[in-house]
Amino acid sequence: MKIAVLGSGSDGNAVLVNEGRTTILVDAGFSGKTLQDRVNAAGFCISEIQALILTHEHSDHIRGAGVLARRCKIPVFGTEGTFRNGRRKLGDVNGLKCIQGGQSIEINNLNIKPFDISHDAEEPVGFIIENGTSKLGICTDSGCVTQLMRQRLKGCDALILESNHDSTMLLAGSYPWILKQRIRSRIGHLSNDDAGKFCEEMWHSGLQHLFLAHLSKENNMPDMARMTAEDAVRRAGCKNGETRIHVAMQTLISEVITI
Repeated sequence: MKIAVLGSGSDGNAVLVNEGRTTILVDAGFSGKTLQDRVNAAGFCISEIQALILTHEHSDHIRGAGVLARRCKIPVFGTEGTFRNGRRKLGDVNGLKCIQGGQSIEINNLNIKPFDISHDAEEPVGFIIENGTSKLGICTDSGCVTQLMRQRLKGCDALILESNHDSTMLLAGSYPWILKQRIRSRIGHLSNDDAGKFCEEMWHSGLQHLFLAHLSKENNMPDMARMTAEDAVRRAGCKNGETRIHVAMQTLISEVITI
C-alpha cells in the first residue's frame, strides 16, 4: 500500500492511498487545481482516483470534493451528517454514497472501516484502510482520545494522527477565548501532548510510519510536534529508526511511503 499526505492543516487536507489498481483520496480540502497538481506531484493522475472518502464536512476537508467528483465522475463516500451539513460546499453531486461508523466498505482491493470520532462536526469519522496485509489508520480531527480510537487504531503499520497545537502557545496566542475553548474542548483538536500520550500508549514495533497532521500555523511548530512524538515513542520502547516520524505540512506533499 502506498500513502502520501497531499497536505494537512486548517487550509486543506487530503491523503492519497494506492493499492495496485486502486487509488482513493481521503478528504479533498483543496481546490480542484491544487488537488490535481498534488496528485501529479505524488506520481499519480487525477483520472486514476476511483473514490473520494470524506471524514467530515468542514471546508478544509471537502473544499474540492464536489468539483473533482463532477469533473472526473468520482463517487463520494461520507456519513449522512457529512452530506447533510456539507451539501452547499459539495454542490450538485451524483453518486453520493452514505457510510457510517462501524460498517466496512470495499473499494476493489481496499477494505475501509469508518469509526466515530469526537469533533465539532455532524457524524465525523476516522478510517482504518487495509489491503489484507497492511493497516493504515487516519484520525486527523478529534478533540480527545476515545476508547474506540484505541480499539480501531491498534496495530497500525502506518498512522496519520492529529498533533494540532502546543497548549502553551494556544493559551498565550491571539485567538479569541471562545476559539481557544473550542480547540481545547473534547470536540476540538488534539494537542501535541495529547498526541504524544496516545502514541506512547499505542506504539508497537510494527508501526513503520507515523504522520503528525493538522498542525496549527499559529499555535504549533513542526519541531515541537516532532520532538513530543519522538520522546513518546522512545518511552514506549522505540529504537532509532524503528518508526519513522513525518510532520505533514500544509503547503508540501509528503514523500510517498509504502507499507
